[in-house]
Amino acid sequence: MSGTNHIGVHLLAGGVGGTVGAIATCPLEVVKTRLQSSVAQFHPAYIQSHTTTYVPNVQLYTTAGTVSADTQLLQNSYHHTKSHVSLMKCLKHIVQTEGVNGLFKGLGPNLIGVAPSRAIYFFSYANMKNYLNTVMNPETPLVHIGSAVTAGFTACTLTNPIWFVKTRLQLDSKKDNSLTCRQCVKNIYQTEGVKAFYRGITASYFGVTETVIHFVIYEALKARMLEYNGSQDSRSATDFLRFMAAGAISKTCATCVAYPHEVVRTRLREEGSKYKSFFQTLVTVGKEEGFRGLYRGLGTQLIRQIPNTALMMSTYELVVHLFSNNDSYDDDDYE
Repeated sequence: MSGTNHIGVHLLAGGVGGTVGAIATCPLEVVKTRLQSSVAQFHPAYIQSHTTTYVPNVQLYTTAGTVSADTQLLQNSYHHTKSHVSLMKCLKHIVQTEGVNGLFKGLGPNLIGVAPSRAIYFFSYANMKNYLNTVMNPETPLVHIGSAVTAGFTACTLTNPIWFVKTRLQLDSKKDNSLTCRQCVKNIYQTEGVKAFYRGITASYFGVTETVIHFVIYEALKARMLEYNGSQDSRSATDFLRFMAAGAISKTCATCVAYPHEVVRTRLREEGSKYKSFFQTLVTVGKEEGFRGLYRGLGTQLIRQIPNTALMMSTYELVVHLFSNNDSYDDDDYE
């Protein structure tokens, strides 16, 4: 396969894989983002029915970051309650207060951003991997780590503004769903300036560790599966089921290790937030909400990420395989 076609295959495979996963799991991502946030609230009556402490509809955090003892008590009660509300109740609450459309807030930027983001990621990963295989011992964990780091930094840097807007839309709980993507971008630009679109990027950079863990484990599992299969030139339905399993297992391990960066990133992207930097946010959340605060929404994230990653990775492998076969493209060129 020519160099141009090689680039096109990985761009297409990454884009299609990411889009399929994003559409299927959008409602879960909305719930996850709100659980991670310090400002997204559930209705007071809804909270009251799940806790002995009544929490009024107050601003939980001030911009200055100073709160009274009473407000601090309310914060702690709210965050404790928030961590114990089940996924189904969260979904039901959003539908009841914002309608079905509330479950798909941020889908526009997601659809706009997921294809180029995943395409950039997989393209960067595949090409860096090919390069490192020529200058280092091929197919070693070090090659996979270098490829994943390069891909993660490249994708984060180029697409952060899209994900920033998506987070703001997901945190908007207006019942009329009146905040559009265009209005959101305009409001951010007018009130916070261009730099605001890169809020949370430091957390994304730290989150590259999740990507590294994910791909190192995935590549190891994939290599074992291909070795077990005995041939890299043919693929069966069972092979793609194995790729799905490998993607799910590797992503679960990576998410559990690196999850706090996601909570930090969401907090940094909040409007009028007291959170200013990665480490300051990490320490603040840990002090105010404890260890659980750094893992808020993890259950929802795992439920979302496992099928998302499984679909994405298997779709990616399928697209690469189909185009490779059509163009008599040796699988060793991809690997």
